Amino acid sequence: MTDPLGWRLKIGVVTPSVNTIVQPEYDDMRPRGVTNHIARIHIRDWVVNDDEDFAGLVQDIDAGVDDAVERVLTCEPALVVLGVSIEAVWGDPKAGDAIRDRLRARFGDDLQLVHAGAAIPAALRAVGVNEGPIGVLTPYQPGSEQHLRGFVEGCGYELSTAVHLRAPTAVQIAHTPRETLVQGLKEIAEKRPRAIVQFGANLCMGRTAAEAEHWLGLPVIAVNTATYWHALRSNGITDQMDGFGRLLASH
Repeated sequence: MTDPLGWRLKIGVVTPSVNTIVQPEYDDMRPRGVTNHIARIHIRDWVVNDDEDFAGLVQDIDAGVDDAVERVLTCEPALVVLGVSIEAVWGDPKAGDAIRDRLRARFGDDLQLVHAGAAIPAALRAVGVNEGPIGVLTPYQPGSEQHLRGFVEGCGYELSTAVHLRAPTAVQIAHTPRETLVQGLKEIAEKRPRAIVQFGANLCMGRTAAEAEHWLGLPVIAVNTATYWHALRSNGITDQMDGFGRLLASH
């Protein structure tokens, strides 16, 4: 017997307990017959004054991933989405794959993990950006840039410019005003990259990125959109949707 609401796909999602954006954005992108099931990675609301604090935040998230995955697997989802972006590239461009391998060793080789480290390059290729300079917008501290540069270059692109919004705490990433996001996008666009990629899953960016594609004239890949799109497409769900940019509307 099939789940009457998730008859096409049940998605398990793990995201930090401080994150208030992943769950509603994923639900806004959810096609009929697909359900999202959230497990929280318990962390404190880190005050992020410097790069050392930011590294501590990443380590805190990583320490809680496995237990959150164990909880969400009890509802028997077809896959698990890692609803946190920096974790998938921190310290190694292939960090997301390392997390996947760690989880498979614990929970079984058939575990499908979708993460930003795989979703973002897949999204860029889908919109026709296969090489060249990429701009990055983040809510992070500047110290994150070395990790993002390694990721971007590891995917075969160049990091042309990055704007870091320096959110003071993990919770307040979600409080970033839309005007600040728009200003950051415009600053990056002045360098004319092939595309702009946004990191920070707690940044409310999905619809703003979609709007920005029209007035910037280039692809703007929001991390939550890319990750959820990749989860759907990897499991045969090809529904197209307006309001979240060309990725979900056309690919």
